[in-house]
Amino acid sequence: MRVVCVNRFFWPDHSATSQLLADLAFHSAAQGVAVTVVTSRQRYDDPVAVLLAREYVRGVEIVRVWSTRFGRAGLFGRALDYLSFYLSAFVALFFCTRSGDVVLCKTDPPMLGVLAALLARGRRIHRVNWLQDVFPEVAQAAGLSVVRGALGQMVCSVRDWSLQGATNVVLGDRMKSLLQARGVASMVVLPNWADGSAIRPLPAASNPLRVDWGLVGRFVIGYSGNLGRVHDSAPIIDAAERLRHDPSILFLFLGGGRESDALRQAASQRGLTNVAFRPYQPRAALAHSLTLPDVHLVSLRPEFEGMVVPSKVYGVMAAGRPCIFIGDDDGEVARILRTGECGVTVPGTDGAALAAAIISLHDDPSGCGSMGDAARRMFEMHFDLPVVLARWDQVLAKAAKDPA
Repeated sequence: MRVVCVNRFFWPDHSATSQLLADLAFHSAAQGVAVTVVTSRQRYDDPVAVLLAREYVRGVEIVRVWSTRFGRAGLFGRALDYLSFYLSAFVALFFCTRSGDVVLCKTDPPMLGVLAALLARGRRIHRVNWLQDVFPEVAQAAGLSVVRGALGQMVCSVRDWSLQGATNVVLGDRMKSLLQARGVASMVVLPNWADGSAIRPLPAASNPLRVDWGLVGRFVIGYSGNLGRVHDSAPIIDAAERLRHDPSILFLFLGGGRESDALRQAASQRGLTNVAFRPYQPRAALAHSLTLPDVHLVSLRPEFEGMVVPSKVYGVMAAGRPCIFIGDDDGEVARILRTGECGVTVPGTDGAALAAAIISLHDDPSGCGSMGDAARRMFEMHFDLPVVLARWDQVLAKAAKDPA
């Protein structure tokens, strides 16, 4: 079997889609699968970085194509980055693929599956679409007017066409239901994952970051990763303000993003000293950064349910920490927490409810620890890296046998 993957970022980039694809690609290569990855020469957080145009790493052939480098600062520049990558990636796919190959497309940039669908019209390939989000619906929900109206309907129709005749891997049942309503068939629900061998429960007293960052004796409420358009910082800052007079409680944000900047500004304006910020942590540091908080926050605006699944919850569960989900009580994360009895859900607009949930966990160390233990048990059963990758082996093997 030969698998050709396409995504805008790949190893050694540390963005989420890059890390997930790297895990799968290197795993498949170790199983004897011939793997080629078509990607860009950039890093997610450093558009001016220049990576080698071609190299072999751990049995994976990496083909890095040219694209513009405007970065994420402006919508027009980002659109040009997308367009140039589409064109270069299609040319690379044309020359890299042959009849019988499995072509695996992720969703950065959106609609990559269209490239494989066009390519399939000229040769017999097996297509797998790995949907990390559902575009253009997610952009429409974010308020981007450019994908509304007639243009938005056309983009939806093209997207639906590109998913027909392919194996479509979605992250949750809500995402599956959304696409089924659009007439998309042949879907497999496969969650993302975390590496349970690298991220393991660690008592707070044994975490060196507690000492290095001066957090010994504090009850830390953590948020790790990107805090962007699909998340809501308002209830978090409201809860922090309600709890500002309790010196034992600290809100710690590890990462960045659009809403993170807004939250930082709001905390400064309100003079909140119980809110702290640290930059993104490298993957090698997650064993300590994810076990530093006593409780983690995960957020998703209800209007984005079914379009996005916050995969940071798997790292939280691997770390053996309870989670407070801020969002829809019937959302994907809420269902996981309820099934595993490893966290609580509060409405996305209710800072008072969030503050009450934090106080409840703060005042019940035994219950908080039991939730963390339950989180790790559920993680090992369903979301650990080897568990999910074994299911990916089956998906790719079946796709290779399906009619091209």
